[in-house]
Amino acid sequence: MVKVGDNIPNIDLVEGKPDAKVNLCKELGSGLIIGVPAAFSPACSDTHIPGYIAHSKLKSAGKVFVVSVNDAFVMNAWAKSLDENSSSGIRFLGDPSGAFTRALDVEFEAAPLLGTNRSKRYAIVVENGKVKSVDIEPDNIGVNVSAADKILG
Repeated sequence: MVKVGDNIPNIDLVEGKPDAKVNLCKELGSGLIIGVPAAFSPACSDTHIPGYIAHSKLKSAGKVFVVSVNDAFVMNAWAKSLDENSSSGIRFLGDPSGAFTRALDVEFEAAPLLGTNRSKRYAIVVENGKVKSVDIEPDNIGVNVSAADKILG
């Protein structure tokens, strides 16, 4: 399981389209990675990510990325549904193969329910390319320890 002091995995994710690669190991010096089980799911769309978008301290968090085991097109559509003009600055990245999620060791079996295994819900604060803090929901999917008010204050 990902822990304080770990490096961010050197694995490409996708943004907007399948060939637009983003590598958080190279892209993210300091900021936040928010992991969610599924784009467009009720908790992700109604509470978790909107809480970050609306939070008064979001701009001071550095670069912020939402990662889900979904493809680039789904993540792009979800981003537009939550933050139509990208005014929050949050970037939505797909991990279609689940490689990034597995490298963090935050994958859980969800194939019978969601069609593929998914990511546990988490928030990772990154500083100088290393995990500064990690908050993973104990039940994998709740919105408690990884909520915006808990992470951003």
